[in-house]
Amino acid sequence: MGLSAPAVHERVGKLESAGVITGYTAVVDPAAVGLGVTALVGIIDSDENDDVGMLEAMSGLPQVQDCWRTAGTEGYVLKVRVTDIPALEDTINALNRIRGVSRTRTTVVLSTKWEGRHGRAE
Repeated sequence: MGLSAPAVHERVGKLESAGVITGYTAVVDPAAVGLGVTALVGIIDSDENDDVGMLEAMSGLPQVQDCWRTAGTEGYVLKVRVTDIPALEDTINALNRIRGVSRTRTTVVLSTKWEGRHGRAE
């Protein structure tokens, strides 16, 4: 469009101020930093669910990269990245010890075709 650098900077600043742009991230290859296992862990809430306490406990686990509140059997779905299967087992055990978690259901990711909206094969 031929915008000058100051005009682009001004537009980006307005988008940040308006809350449209909420941050910037670096995309890191998980395997390159030793996180070769990815799993999606569904959290099935118990009757004594305490959302705030559960969220605090789940966010306290560095292995949990993303957390979505969902409709259906699972109340939450987490994306977990760990070094290996024993580390995944430890993470699942830690999640099951959180007050309000009745049980978990885990799906191990075999390969990633794309993440985010890039749509490119990896």
